Amino acid sequence: MVKIERNFVTVLSIDGGGIRGIIPAVILAYLESQFQELDGEDARLADYFDVISGTSTGGLVTAMLTAPDENGRPLYAAKDIKPFYLNNGPKIFPQKGGWFGKIWPSIRSVFGPKYDGKYLRSLLKEQLKEIRLKDTLTNIVIPTFDIKNLQPVIFSTYQAKRCPKMNAYLSDVCIGTSAAPTYLPAHYFKIEDPKHGTDEPPREYNLIDGGVAANNPTLVAINQVTKQILDNNPDFSPMKPIDSPSFRVISIGTGAAKNEHKYDSKQAAKWGILSWLFHKSSTPLIEVFMQSSADMVDLHNSVVFQTLDSSENRYLRIQEDELSGILSSADAATKENLEKLVEIGEKLLKKSVSRVNLETGVSEPIPHSGTNEDALKRFAKLLSDEKRFRESKSPIMNYP
Repeated sequence: MVKIERNFVTVLSIDGGGIRGIIPAVILAYLESQFQELDGEDARLADYFDVISGTSTGGLVTAMLTAPDENGRPLYAAKDIKPFYLNNGPKIFPQKGGWFGKIWPSIRSVFGPKYDGKYLRSLLKEQLKEIRLKDTLTNIVIPTFDIKNLQPVIFSTYQAKRCPKMNAYLSDVCIGTSAAPTYLPAHYFKIEDPKHGTDEPPREYNLIDGGVAANNPTLVAINQVTKQILDNNPDFSPMKPIDSPSFRVISIGTGAAKNEHKYDSKQAAKWGILSWLFHKSSTPLIEVFMQSSADMVDLHNSVVFQTLDSSENRYLRIQEDELSGILSSADAATKENLEKLVEIGEKLLKKSVSRVNLETGVSEPIPHSGTNEDALKRFAKLLSDEKRFRESKSPIMNYP
């Protein structure tokens, strides 16, 4: 193994959020276009990030960006992800018309998941075929949650290369991390260790949406790299595990409805189980724990990177806090809503770079930092230079 000399570790993270995955799809297409302007049309995001991490819909995007095609290049370019959602979203989350069609999903959710998940499963099996975690073109990290053992399960390329029973099919990982409670059914599969055959029992997985553990998987990705450093992975020496400035992180959210103030304590004080699960067109309980999971990670990263005197060129969080109404839904896959989500992603690129206010939890513009487009351009140049540096130092390319 040839040790790779590097200036820093590069991380891309994509939140969960169902159909709102269209928002990061727009952002990622712009970022990849910047790499292509610098390094040619064949440039892909997987060429520039040591780790790409995603939860739920972000896990699907992660898989598309890193799964190899027959030529050993990414299965999807970033610009292809938006059409993927536009074409397949209405089939994953079929929308029924009329008054009965509007109330039927809520009725069905009382007795089972709103959607049977059959289309998503068949689509992922068809697209990802026999590709396993260890086959990805760069390291990936995808959180899930095992409902039987009541503990998070983090699937990563690092783990898959060391432990055969963690080397799952990429399609199974994506189905598992997307199995949002009340929306899609839980996913079961098992993995046998090929070295031991029937001598050891297979490892079983009973998975639901990774968003219950880490809807924003940025910290999970950083922790996976830190573990490699602590385990003396030669690819990362002589880096220190707590040297956060050694990271360059882009974290992309799928939008939130913070500024809409959808709920208040007077309402919630009267809610029972049904109201927490079904309130108008939303699911408050799911929204609360997934949004809190995502925001806690952003709060942590904001504190750490600011404390270490890090600029926005080290940690960039792109998130839209002003979704309202049906736009904040995870499954509103109507043509009109999909088009609006694309528009939100495009407008988000033009917005000022923001950082979470540690007092209010609301993102506020950072003075003199420009727009998110400007920040992504700066990151693209930084990561392109890093890639060139590594290529000049490493005669054999062997990314960690």
